[in-house]
Amino acid sequence: MFNRRSLLAGSTLASLAAVSKAALASLPEPVIQTSPDTQAPLVPPNGRPYNPVVTLNGWTAPWRMTDGVKEFHLVAEPVVREMAPGFKAHLWGYNGQSPGPTIEVVEGDRVRLYVTNRLPEATTMHWHGQRLPNGMDGVSGLTQPPIPPGKTWVYEFVARRPGTFMYHPHADEMVQMAMGMMGLWITHPKAKHPHIATVDRDYAFLLNAYDIEPGSATPKVMTMLDFNLWSWNSRIFPGIAPLVARQGDRVRIRIGNLTMTNHPIHIHGHEFEVTGTDGGPVPRTARWPEVTTDIAVGQMRQVEFIADEEGDWAFHCHKAHHTMNAMGHAVPTMLGVDASALEDKIRKLVPGYMAMGHAGMHEMTEMHMAGPANTAPMMAGDGPFGAIGMGGMFSVLKVRHGLKRGDYSDPGWFQHPAGTVAREVGEAPPAATAPHTPVAPGDVDVTVRKPQGHGGRGGNDHH
Repeated sequence: MFNRRSLLAGSTLASLAAVSKAALASLPEPVIQTSPDTQAPLVPPNGRPYNPVVTLNGWTAPWRMTDGVKEFHLVAEPVVREMAPGFKAHLWGYNGQSPGPTIEVVEGDRVRLYVTNRLPEATTMHWHGQRLPNGMDGVSGLTQPPIPPGKTWVYEFVARRPGTFMYHPHADEMVQMAMGMMGLWITHPKAKHPHIATVDRDYAFLLNAYDIEPGSATPKVMTMLDFNLWSWNSRIFPGIAPLVARQGDRVRIRIGNLTMTNHPIHIHGHEFEVTGTDGGPVPRTARWPEVTTDIAVGQMRQVEFIADEEGDWAFHCHKAHHTMNAMGHAVPTMLGVDASALEDKIRKLVPGYMAMGHAGMHEMTEMHMAGPANTAPMMAGDGPFGAIGMGGMFSVLKVRHGLKRGDYSDPGWFQHPAGTVAREVGEAPPAATAPHTPVAPGDVDVTVRKPQGHGGRGGNDHH
């Protein structure tokens, strides 16, 4: 008599099974990375060459070759992710980070992926968007039993089509994905492709969101829509690195959405084309110019443009609440309300109390109020002209003339030519500031404002 357990133990899932202790000794060593900085692209040491991606505030997992098979080792485990300077979250992820490392392979590669479960509950691994054998699809109870805590399972399949994909659990996913379990998968074409251009810079990141109460560190996993931290690769501005490009570079940006809502991603100063989706490359005849593309839940969008306009260009989600940090959505609207009398009375009970919001919330960008420890201020990023007034899903595309090919270092703030900066009527235009000379990061004095209340530190740091 066959039951579900005996069937799943059969030959159809022979390679998707718990790995014995003897076999564990031969597994590829899991590489752990905890730095929140963007790591350099991983140039392929062997196999077919390709132009590697740069994962924003992330990294690419190394592999080993065994009898012609690319082997990776992912470890599902609790992690501590620095979401912005001074603010850390207790998440779940892979190999020391959330999101986990990016997997990069070439179309036609046979790939073997070991998954070790160090979580307190069972998990699986779903390879989102891949064409593969049904028993490798990673849906708990449907295509495999769940991976118990402490066990290592193995998945193996051929990367059959080029594109941008994702990986994440399909076991208790409401909890596990809300805790940050996800990662990117890039399959490069094996040869020149009619719909896939050669690019100079190839960036990738995931959209994710968390509900972390001010002063705490663990996400509320039952939240459905009212998140207060909207992030790229589990980083919030000003913790999100800039996207650097040399003037004239063709730039590709791959964006996957594993939040609970859609995100209209918008770029300033340039127009792009959507050149790829989860389903593969978009034929050239089906593309059109845009400056914003909406990315729905579970989707991926690949955009490309020529970085031909020098400057520091904003790049962000166009949902206004998604460019704020630690935002309390139940705060009443106080526009036009004179609370001065009430403010005086409350100050007698709470020294230093200030009523805010009667003239808008921009004043929050200039204030250094103490708050609960381990809380990201709503708007904390500074630019060359003062507070930027945005957080969350926001970064900067930094286009510079004369950058070296492959140089991803932050070139500092853009030096504007004379007469090209908006100014007050009647004010004389500022002098020219060497617009075509790349500025090394060490040559620019950048003021980073750190709100007080983060571990007792506050004030300005100069770098």
